[in-house]
Amino acid sequence: MLRRFRLLRPCLLIAVVIGTTSIVGAADTLEAGMGVANITPKLDPGQPIWLAGKDHNRAATGVHDPLYARALVLRAGGRKIALVSVDSIGLPYPSVQRARAQLKDFAYVLVASTHSHESPDVIGVWGPSPAVSGVVPDYVRLVETKTVEAVRQADAAAVGVRAEYGTADDQSLLADYRLPEVYDSVLRVLRFVRLSDGKAHGLLVQWNSHGVEPKNNLLVSRDFMGVTVDRLEKRHGCHVVYFQGAIGGLMGTPEPSSLIAKSGQTPTDSFDFIRICGEAIAGLADRALKDARPITLTPLEVFARPITIPMANEGFRAARAGGVLPRPVYAWTGRRDERGDEIALGKTDGAQAMETEVAYLRLGELDVAAIPGELYPELVYGTFQEPADTSADFPAAPLEQPIARILPSAKLLVLGLANDEIGYIVPKRQWDVLPPFAYGRTRAQYGERNSVGPETARMLMEALADRVAEAPGR
Repeated sequence: MLRRFRLLRPCLLIAVVIGTTSIVGAADTLEAGMGVANITPKLDPGQPIWLAGKDHNRAATGVHDPLYARALVLRAGGRKIALVSVDSIGLPYPSVQRARAQLKDFAYVLVASTHSHESPDVIGVWGPSPAVSGVVPDYVRLVETKTVEAVRQADAAAVGVRAEYGTADDQSLLADYRLPEVYDSVLRVLRFVRLSDGKAHGLLVQWNSHGVEPKNNLLVSRDFMGVTVDRLEKRHGCHVVYFQGAIGGLMGTPEPSSLIAKSGQTPTDSFDFIRICGEAIAGLADRALKDARPITLTPLEVFARPITIPMANEGFRAARAGGVLPRPVYAWTGRRDERGDEIALGKTDGAQAMETEVAYLRLGELDVAAIPGELYPELVYGTFQEPADTSADFPAAPLEQPIARILPSAKLLVLGLANDEIGYIVPKRQWDVLPPFAYGRTRAQYGERNSVGPETARMLMEALADRVAEAPGR
């Protein structure tokens, strides 16, 4: 018991320190700053850069467009927080922790990923073969260093601002490639306007879609997310930071024919179609900005805590044992707020767990959920199929409490791949790996093989509810 208490105590302190000492007066002036740092890998034939997100053995042969770490710093009442988006498949939690260690003057640093499938493997599972890690440690260190650089740059650029919040909805810009079809088709945006001259100082955009993923591509790229950012920066004359929301399930761009018809353009290749997608989403952001209304973002309050999730995925366990996944794995104690001893490489037996983090940011009138993976849209609004398909593995499992019911405010942001990439976050009633398969299929749908396990969604939603409960009433 004494050993477990010593491991549990620091986790509790994180929630207490961030949660209670980050409260500032609502009347304090909000300051915001934006920073950008280049994280494009240097390509060297002697050290291949393996592209993530699709097949193995995709060594990058060139750069189509550069990758960046983009930071937004918010300051009020002597405290500051940073929200960073990196053009990465999903920066793991240990990397986020190392970046935070260099930013101790911040009350909180959140690092999310855009999930480009044309970015380097920073997780390990997309190397030259399933048995060889694709992580290049020097590149991971570069991302960590440049994340810190972007935050410092944003901090130095902070000025007094007022904030505006807007949304726009367009389901035609999405396709769900897994049954049942459920969407979060709301784009959410924050605009920061300088008090000194009334001009835009920065934008935060949150949308919910995988990239286009050009066929047979070996070029580094930000995918449509980069086009969206570039177009908005050009139109509004300020930096833009882009965050993904609920992209699990599987959210992606629509079939080319429908979007091409809507755009009235004829793409010449896959990257030209990416341009059309990015421009359409930038247009949706402009719609949200047109209707944006003032919002108070102070006081700045953050409630965050590490949690552990049981790692039931045998593929993940084998990859960790073989050194393909370089992140630590721990003994599962049966409690998500308790971390067991670290498990040595080579071991696949016993109950294992992965450490990650769930956070709730209460920024004045705005509620922000920070979820460490690819969230299924059902978990945003509670739009579950009812009743569940009886051929699924757990059709009678209790429904998870969705984010929109957990967060107190209707003004919200859902930041997926926040501080980690633990894979798909599948509602338990949808879990389907054993025959007979749901929807009359002859084989399982894609998703579960890249999920930590069937209890993940419940545990993350419960952890988010706990973080909200720690916040004092408005």
